[in-house]
Amino acid sequence: MMYLTIAVLCSVAVSVLLKVLRQKSIDIRQTIVAGYPVAFLLTWLLLKPEVSGISKLDNAWSIIVALGVLLPAVFVILGRAIEAVGMVATDAAQRLSLIIPIVAAFLLFGEVLTGTRIFGLALGFLALGALIYRPKQTVNSSVNSRIKTSQITHNPSTLRTPLWLFGVWAGYGVIDILFKQVAKQGAAFPLTLFVSFGLAGLLLFIYLLITRVRWQGNALSAGLLLGALNMGNIYAYVRAHQMLSESPSIVFTGMNVGVIAVATIIGVGVFKESLNRINMLGLLLAVSCVAVLFLA
Repeated sequence: MMYLTIAVLCSVAVSVLLKVLRQKSIDIRQTIVAGYPVAFLLTWLLLKPEVSGISKLDNAWSIIVALGVLLPAVFVILGRAIEAVGMVATDAAQRLSLIIPIVAAFLLFGEVLTGTRIFGLALGFLALGALIYRPKQTVNSSVNSRIKTSQITHNPSTLRTPLWLFGVWAGYGVIDILFKQVAKQGAAFPLTLFVSFGLAGLLLFIYLLITRVRWQGNALSAGLLLGALNMGNIYAYVRAHQMLSESPSIVFTGMNVGVIAVATIIGVGVFKESLNRINMLGLLLAVSCVAVLFLA
């Protein structure tokens, strides 16, 4: 259980770090690019990928290139979503991305879609809708209320709230599909992760150079922590599956429900994120979705 606990805490810590960086107006793109060399090195040290197997990746390269683009892009979207709706809804949406590989398995790979899975998918979509719900602001006679309402109406982050949350959900879901397809082609997970991290960091670094970004020392230093937390999450999750190989249900359910629970505690308790009744219903539906899809 130790590795499962570490995986949950590292996953939530990534969201906490991105939220703090947003509050301090730090360029998250620079933090992400600085984090990839750390993740790249830790993958080498902890997972020991067989680099000699690169020549055997063959058709997997198209998928690895896609991962190289999507991995940093989703991190940026994750930061935007946390800024717009908070940690609680964003982490729940990330966990709900598990329904995308299930839909893909039915539509693209010929798997049978059972009644239980249909019910689980319905719960997942209902959960997403509830999580992004924000009540309309009412205008009263108070000058301050009019100003506040005007700011909310013209705030791009508020207007794009559903898009950022959808991006997190869709992005992580597609990444999950890509990793599974690489595994089916015989490419080892450590090597895939190793190459993908290296490519993602390189592509993002080139992009920042082209856009002539003004480098921030605090953003780059925060990247060291981000890279360690990201790799810690992945390594601990893999080790949890190895240690509890006879009880995958504990790892699957514990990881998804654990992240939602811890993110809710920190988001509401520490960052004072507000949740309306519909949002809280969305959290309950998200947990139910995870449970139903596992049982399916």
